[in-house]
Amino acid sequence: MTTTYLQPGDRVLLTGDSITEWGRDHDQPDSPWGLGHGYAGIVAALAGARRPDLGLTFHNRGVGGDTTRMLRDRWHPDALALEPTVVSVLVGVNDTWRRFGSGDVTTTAEYEEHYRAILDAARERLDPRFVLVEPFVLPVPPVSPAWREDLDPRIHVVRRLAAEYDAVLVPADGLFAAAASRTAPERWAFDGVHPTPAGHGLLAEAWLAAVGLAAR
Repeated sequence: MTTTYLQPGDRVLLTGDSITEWGRDHDQPDSPWGLGHGYAGIVAALAGARRPDLGLTFHNRGVGGDTTRMLRDRWHPDALALEPTVVSVLVGVNDTWRRFGSGDVTTTAEYEEHYRAILDAARERLDPRFVLVEPFVLPVPPVSPAWREDLDPRIHVVRRLAAEYDAVLVPADGLFAAAASRTAPERWAFDGVHPTPAGHGLLAEAWLAAVGLAAR
């Protein structure tokens, strides 16, 4: 069997904003419908198909519109209470979006403070393994060059935290940039932020490759 970051019986939490939420049923969060039809659902489907022997359980707790502060505010009921053994986080683009959409500014330092707080709380309570996914944008309106300037420092925060917390890093920003260089960026994220079905597939495959479950 291929060596993987995941272990038998792992409970995997995927959380963050709307990119993770993507169609999940909030009323039946732990049913098959609770995984949604974005990258989180694809990850669960393919991981289960490729390694049924691991007996993995997946939970999706993405919430549309969430910033790092909002994720921190709900961290106990939506993360720690589930007692995951693996915690996957994708958050940050709304910290940028809200700056330009509503003037609600989260500085890079505040972003790191909130992100670090959720990782520390999980480590102290559960000591899980972490998968950190870079936030990303593509040059499709309403995304502008100013968004990129705001988001880039947050991406560097995630990379630094991944090294510090011995986490698996999913290099999503570079992945989407490379994909968009081969075709129109709208093919991967229809508004520069939210992935198309192809974009969700791309992200899911990158997540699986990062944990050692790439297609053979």
